[in-house]
Amino acid sequence: MSTIDFPQARPIAIYHEHPDWFRPLFAELDRRQLAYVRLDAASHVYDPSERDADYSLVFNRASPSAYLRGNANTTFFTLHWLRHLERLGVPVVNGSGVYGIELSKATQLDVLESLDLPYPRSRVINSPDQAPVAARSLRYPVLVKANVGGSGAGIVRYDSHEALAAAVADGSVSLGVDGTALVQESAPLRDGHITRVETLGGKYLYAINVYPAVGSFDLCPADACITAAGVELVRGACAVDAPKTGMRVEATTPPAEIIAQVEEIARATGLDVGGVEYLVDDRDGKHYFYDINALSNFVADAENVVGFDPFVRLVDYLAERAGILAEVGV
Repeated sequence: MSTIDFPQARPIAIYHEHPDWFRPLFAELDRRQLAYVRLDAASHVYDPSERDADYSLVFNRASPSAYLRGNANTTFFTLHWLRHLERLGVPVVNGSGVYGIELSKATQLDVLESLDLPYPRSRVINSPDQAPVAARSLRYPVLVKANVGGSGAGIVRYDSHEALAAAVADGSVSLGVDGTALVQESAPLRDGHITRVETLGGKYLYAINVYPAVGSFDLCPADACITAAGVELVRGACAVDAPKTGMRVEATTPPAEIIAQVEEIARATGLDVGGVEYLVDDRDGKHYFYDINALSNFVADAENVVGFDPFVRLVDYLAERAGILAEVGV
């Protein structure tokens, strides 16, 4: 065990909206006796004329899925405030650049394209009547994905052109909060899972396979309460609003090539803390990235799943970025 020997600075600000995902983070900050404040992303104000902020560091934990909890007002307000903080020179973890990328599945695909990395064949639309047109050059089944998503929200699968055309005709195709959506090929998952690779400071932290419940697109690791072997995780480590849908998780180690590609994504996007998800298409055995997620709430009961507590390492990272005395090397 060693320490980073900096004088106590201004508090770390934890800017968040979800009521439950970050309890382990707060517990670890309390254990270290580090000064921090919680900022409610759903009820916030700032002064554009201010020249300084009262924080040594701001940790952005805002979620694109806030609109599912009646807090749609956080989504774009957060982007404005982060840009304001950056203008003042306040250090921000997961700043406006990567937060803007998280808010747009379309932009994520442009990032992957610019890095020459694989992703499912997709089209971007801004009108429901364009969905069947966009899908003509794709293989069914296809997904219509809201550009601003989160926790699997705004994703609907269509197994045929007729089914998609009928949904458009009856007005049931929604493009989400910004009127933009992807039409994307839906690949059969090899071995029934996707893989989420977590990073911290641009480096590989751990990876898990996530087995979604049948018909579900919610792959939030904090909501998983069952291991792949069917063992229920410690309920206190799961989000209290996590439904028991049958989603299962297990630790894994991706191939070195994929880890290197994930780290490349993290560097290119400025992803300080986040997860990158990929699937292996059972039709060709190749991997495809499909989500860059700057809201890592980590897997529930991590010590039993991946063998260590990632919140310990996260707080090491936050303390170092903030210049606050903290234990390191746990």
